[in-house]
Amino acid sequence: MTLPRYLSQPGGNSSELEELLAGLPTIAAFARLCGNVLAQSLDSDRPPVDLSSEAQAILCAARQCGILEIKGTQQEFESARRLLAVYVETGPGCYQVFRNPRDPQVTLRFLDGFRELCIAGFVMHQMGAEFSLTRLGFEHAATLDESSLQVYLDMGYLLD
Repeated sequence: MTLPRYLSQPGGNSSELEELLAGLPTIAAFARLCGNVLAQSLDSDRPPVDLSSEAQAILCAARQCGILEIKGTQQEFESARRLLAVYVETGPGCYQVFRNPRDPQVTLRFLDGFRELCIAGFVMHQMGAEFSLTRLGFEHAATLDESSLQVYLDMGYLLD
């Protein structure tokens, strides 16, 4: 029997597993929220969605690849750097990270924006910490004006 890579000595260690499990309750809540919305029937009479600028910026950043992750780390010394944050894949191996280690409220506002996207039915859970845009998410993202959201997009940083 082979142990998963994060438990075996050559491929990783138990601290990687602890880090993976650290944000699990919040990630599970987001997944449950997405699942609840996904299970509802699509009403054409649904009221228009009023998203915060943070939610719109996440959607705008995700409109090409449609892949989002919720990640955190326990390895950082400063608590604001350990917070869960929204990562949006913008290309192969490239991410827009909506985290501000100097202002944790920014990080938390973007997490709340992610919650709004779940409630609106624009995001669905895939597996683990990975989420994706739904068809409605892609459609709404295509209507957004990137230049009007630039201030919010600049609150994140690119990670290669």
